[in-house]
Amino acid sequence: MFAKIKQLLSPENKDLRKRILFTLACLAIFGLGSNVTIPWANKYLDYMTQELGFLEIFNLMSGGGLKSFSIFALGVSPYITASIITQLLQMDIIPYFKELKEEGYTGRQKINKITRWLGIIFAFVQAYVLTIAYMKNMTSAEILKTTLVMTAGTCFLIWIGDQITQKGIGNGTSLLIMAGIVRSMPTTFTSAYTELVANSTNSVGIILFILFILIYLLIIVGVVYTQIAERRIPIQYSNRTNVAYGKEQSFLPIKLNAANVIPVIFASTLITIPVTVVNLINNQDAINFVNNYINYTSWTGMILYIALIMFFGYFYTMLQMNPEEMSKNLNKAGGYIPGIRPGADTQKYISSTLGRVTFVGSILLVIIAILPILFSKFSGLSSSVTIGGTGLLIVVGVAIETNKQFESSLISRSYKKGYRRR
Repeated sequence: MFAKIKQLLSPENKDLRKRILFTLACLAIFGLGSNVTIPWANKYLDYMTQELGFLEIFNLMSGGGLKSFSIFALGVSPYITASIITQLLQMDIIPYFKELKEEGYTGRQKINKITRWLGIIFAFVQAYVLTIAYMKNMTSAEILKTTLVMTAGTCFLIWIGDQITQKGIGNGTSLLIMAGIVRSMPTTFTSAYTELVANSTNSVGIILFILFILIYLLIIVGVVYTQIAERRIPIQYSNRTNVAYGKEQSFLPIKLNAANVIPVIFASTLITIPVTVVNLINNQDAINFVNNYINYTSWTGMILYIALIMFFGYFYTMLQMNPEEMSKNLNKAGGYIPGIRPGADTQKYISSTLGRVTFVGSILLVIIAILPILFSKFSGLSSSVTIGGTGLLIVVGVAIETNKQFESSLISRSYKKGYRRR
């Protein structure tokens, strides 16, 4: 750790320090904007005292901006949704997107442009629906202005994310989401302390708060494990020899949680739809039905949530890591799995292994997602605290990825420095 700091402070890494400072400045702008409430929405904030339910995940990613209807209320969640959709469309669902994927740099540029426009459309629709559903008694002009401001806020954050990726330390959009969640964590712990300890007259509240902290630490350990664990399938190449390569074994790595947090986001989004719709139509019977059978506070809603996470865990992983393509690419490279014949047998073996690994990864993902919900269900905590598992999953994943990029930047600069000395 100290060696990294010493290397970072060296004169040769001045450009890297500038990148870090630029990234921190962009994150500071995001934090500042999340505290700026849309001016004409101030008088309607009393209607936001209700719990947001599954919308808490989007409130979390925007740093609490949705609850206060700030100019960055939506964060970059519409862009993330658009990005996931375009990724799915590239998986041999629509030929045009698959062709763009295979075009290389030019195709990626076109996909990025489509993703941005799709994200802006989603932002406008989402802002309009949320404004009508949660900001009652607004005039038509105020609804339109609020929708445009929230959409513009998302557009600005997408641009900020691009700047961090190009001029900062990378992972711009992911870092914005991470910053929003980290910014919300003090509020989460404060709310938990208030509800468990301050409002309790006995020592049970203190015990529950300590248990709450321990669960958070347990989730962090679990998230780190699911992010770095992988199943390595040994690979041999017909045109290589172990002696020539120092007996180094090649592997085909299959991550335990290849889909990352995407199954949780998809599941949350699907369950959010009926919650939003019943709030829009303002039908009390429909609202009661959703709260009793679909909301995560009900057992049926939790079972539905678990089933959706498992389904999307398999669905997205199988699309992202197509066993047929992996088998073909391995065969083209002259590689094979020892004891497994190339072709259909290799595809079947990879598919079977991927299915088993994905099942274990999805189970761990479910545990991480529902553990805070179960704790809050039995302890009586509000929904703003129950989303902690998902938030930690995103934060730890982004932190690990950013650390890898940071280390690779330091290593590459060390190599360049050594090369210049020669």
